Amino acid sequence: VYMLKVQLSVLALAGMSLVSTSRAATIVEDFSTNPLQDGWQTFGDTDLFKWNSTNQNLEVTWDSSQFNSYLYHPLGTILTRDDDFSLTFDLQLNQAVAAGFGSELAIGFLNLVEATSTNFNRSTGANSPDLVEFTIFPPTEFSDPTVWPVFADTNSDFNWNGTNDYAIYTPNPGDWYHIVMTYTASNQTMVTTMTNYEQTSGVAIIDPLGLTFNGSPFTDFRVDTVSINSYQDDGLGDSISAQGALDNFAIILPPPPIQNLAGAFRNGVWQVQFSDRTNWVYTLERTSGFGSWGDASDPAVGNGTTLVLQDTNSPAGHAYYRVRANRP
Repeated sequence: VYMLKVQLSVLALAGMSLVSTSRAATIVEDFSTNPLQDGWQTFGDTDLFKWNSTNQNLEVTWDSSQFNSYLYHPLGTILTRDDDFSLTFDLQLNQAVAAGFGSELAIGFLNLVEATSTNFNRSTGANSPDLVEFTIFPPTEFSDPTVWPVFADTNSDFNWNGTNDYAIYTPNPGDWYHIVMTYTASNQTMVTTMTNYEQTSGVAIIDPLGLTFNGSPFTDFRVDTVSINSYQDDGLGDSISAQGALDNFAIILPPPPIQNLAGAFRNGVWQVQFSDRTNWVYTLERTSGFGSWGDASDPAVGNGTTLVLQDTNSPAGHAYYRVRANRP
């Protein structure tokens, strides 16, 4: 949100929480310091995530006998199928054991409000909307070991193109692997690679968005958080217990939805002008004393060029303005 205070013809900028840049935004975490002091937060069982100050990495336990638990970092934006983005990180698995039909360890993107709700249940396959995840399923007596990049849409339906969506693969215990997930909006496809440090072993998986398990079209996702996820199991014996370490996170995000903001009076009418992005809706809002905000303009849909919003009924004296950007 961008906020501005206007008094007569004097403009002051305040509270700018987005960086105005035409380049993509990047979140980088090498765990050289405690991640909880660097914007990361926890939900659920905090003992599953421990910063190793000596090795300068993150020790993680995935334990499906516990409640849903996350170490997460808000993105500061909302990603959908119309955005380019990528996630890279390093993973070392020291042990991973599954029972029954198994369960997964997961690292990726989620919708924080949905994932922390009491109704969210990854194990059912029907109550976990808005996910973009890298998952590993250890082998069980009923299933092979799989590496599986996962999409779940807003209806909790999972993307499904067939058996090419996953790879049969078991990471070597103790080896470090570099994982790269790159989603390209123009072809609606995620490309995922998992390669050991020696570059002698790994997998590559190409996942276009298409249909879901039930045969309906994959709709869309809304994710706003990068997260390391330990999910509660179904209580029917399908479980996972795994321990490992993570390092060198890098998330590349699209440019902010509001860039190059400027405001001025034009012919006695206060207006703001900024570079917008497609698939966002913008509204100019106004307040006199921060008690409440009201719309100062009608919502306008971004078209990827320059947008102008006007307050044609500005009050006498002073007012504060902000531009709000929402995903439809």
